[in-house]
Amino acid sequence: MSSNPLKLLNMVLLSLAAGASHAAAPAIENFFENPSFSAARLSPNAKYLAVRVGSNTVHDGLAILELGTSTLKTAANFQNIDVDNFEWVNNERLVFDTADKRLGTGMRSTAPGLYAVNRDGGALRQLVSHFGESGVSTSGMAFTEKWKREPLPWNTYMLGQRGAQDSNFVYVISPKFNGADAVDYVDLIQLDTVTGRSKTIPRPAFAQSWLLDQKGEPRIAIGIDRNLEVVYYRDPANDQWRKLTEFDTYKGGRGGFSPLGFSPAGTLYVSSNAVGDKQALHTYDIASNQISKEPLVALTDFDFDGELIVNKDKLLGVRFVADAESAVWFDPGMKAVQEAVDAILPSTVNMISVGSRPEAPWVLVEAYSDVQPRIFLIYNTETRQMTRIGSTYSKIVPAQMGKQEMVRYKARDGLDIPAWLTLPHGSERKNLPLVVLVHGGPFVRGGAWGWEPHAQFLASRGYAVLEPEFRGSTGFGMAHFKAGWKQWGLAMQNDIADGARWAIAQGIVDPKRICIAGASYGGYATLMGLVNDPDLYKCGIDWVGVTDISLLYSGHWSFESDLSQRWKQYGMPDLVGDQVKDAAQLKATSPLQQVARIRQPLLLAYGGSDKRVPVYHGKKFYEAVKVTNSDVEWVVYPDEGHGWAVPENRIDFWTRVEKFLDRHIGKR
Repeated sequence: MSSNPLKLLNMVLLSLAAGASHAAAPAIENFFENPSFSAARLSPNAKYLAVRVGSNTVHDGLAILELGTSTLKTAANFQNIDVDNFEWVNNERLVFDTADKRLGTGMRSTAPGLYAVNRDGGALRQLVSHFGESGVSTSGMAFTEKWKREPLPWNTYMLGQRGAQDSNFVYVISPKFNGADAVDYVDLIQLDTVTGRSKTIPRPAFAQSWLLDQKGEPRIAIGIDRNLEVVYYRDPANDQWRKLTEFDTYKGGRGGFSPLGFSPAGTLYVSSNAVGDKQALHTYDIASNQISKEPLVALTDFDFDGELIVNKDKLLGVRFVADAESAVWFDPGMKAVQEAVDAILPSTVNMISVGSRPEAPWVLVEAYSDVQPRIFLIYNTETRQMTRIGSTYSKIVPAQMGKQEMVRYKARDGLDIPAWLTLPHGSERKNLPLVVLVHGGPFVRGGAWGWEPHAQFLASRGYAVLEPEFRGSTGFGMAHFKAGWKQWGLAMQNDIADGARWAIAQGIVDPKRICIAGASYGGYATLMGLVNDPDLYKCGIDWVGVTDISLLYSGHWSFESDLSQRWKQYGMPDLVGDQVKDAAQLKATSPLQQVARIRQPLLLAYGGSDKRVPVYHGKKFYEAVKVTNSDVEWVVYPDEGHGWAVPENRIDFWTRVEKFLDRHIGKR
């Protein structure tokens, strides 16, 4: 197969036009191969679309589609490494980093390098050093030699904000590490993508993250000092930093907020729960250090979690996640565009992106549903024509996928628990085998409505899938989050079991065919579920799961965890449990300490290079459980980290899952 992204993109477009095969059962590869089309970015003037495209045999490259003429050009591709994150610098130039997506995360370089290139493939320049860069080779690409300037050090990364996009400059970040597990501070560097010249921006103490203003200049810095998160503002009058507020970085507190961005008028917008339990969108008065009394956008059942949509002139709207992704448009013209797009695509959620300084009528549309993986389209606001560009999982047939819905049930103490329920396509909604799929974190939001490979794969094999947003999950208000503090293996665990019992009471599932599964914290909850509720769960699947909370504190001399000392000192004692004061509770809620009580069939899988939950968690537990449990399957992927990055490993693991479930709760 060609290594040219241009030819690969043409092949993707042809396959989309031809349509996918309606096979009786979707192949496992359709869910777990790397997507051939994985990202798209609109240029500032909205005349060009940059896309990342590859295949299972060809590394991802960067191609540019000229929207007026439908002309495709290859901008960048390497023979033995993938283009990863990318962004437009201006209308003519892009910046990108790299990753080898065929390696496990444990084997990938922590230095992705940084490169800049013109949209026609010219003036390629390496801006940041890359570990193992002697193995990076080009395919018909020439690096510019006009300026002989050394690249910046390896620990320099993309900022993740698109910036002003009106010059050759970008901002990049450079973390300064304190040992292997903590970052003392993060420098912000202005970098010329043509000459390679750079300068470091003066920073406040302990700066960890940065926010650019409406002109693309650094205006907000967030520092972390011990357990305190401090928000600083850089005054444009004198370029001096001053403190706006500080609050507990793990537990929040009065005056806390998350800066989201600046409007072109210079107004700062923040997310805050200053006037209620849920985070809402507010403005922030920098002069008086006051959050607005009334929110601009407040959601009844969800925290506001989103971003501003701006162009050079004004704030157009905001996009956020409620049950699914959504947008509120303040601009009447964009509101009309959204209505027109939704009329053309009535069965999907349709998220619109605009150029920062549009000179052409195109907008980028990302469309998806519970049965449709994300697709990318271009919409012409003048002609009202829609053109499909690519799909993340092009072999998936929506008609074969299971419907998903958000449900809510009561925990045994009365707390309202949100959850995602996915049912097999064509099922009768009764007496189904159930997989309770527990999200990791645990202090994160588990998911949102939309197509996702794990749940849909299980549904395609005939299983109902329930994914609870148990207490402690974020995104559903402060009270829901705080209710999970120090509740590992206790009320958090009860929430998960209560979800399974709710599904039984609804008649959806067969009470004799329920399995619990999850990764990371979800793996911990799987093991504790088998301990606490042996009458409920017939089997368990744990991958990269915590097996003992004390191990998160102490680790092991031969392989250090990447959990920071700051989290262990200031976060874990209050949110998880104090290793000394709560020793009895941690023992009672330790799968490793309670291992003799687990007699159900069990599948255990770990990454040999995992630094978040090192493999000794799994090894210690496996050695202990196999003494009293003869039905335990054990697998280690040596080069993987905290999850499976290599398609072959994902396919191998989920093949094992399918066989395991078929043996223990499959159709009878």
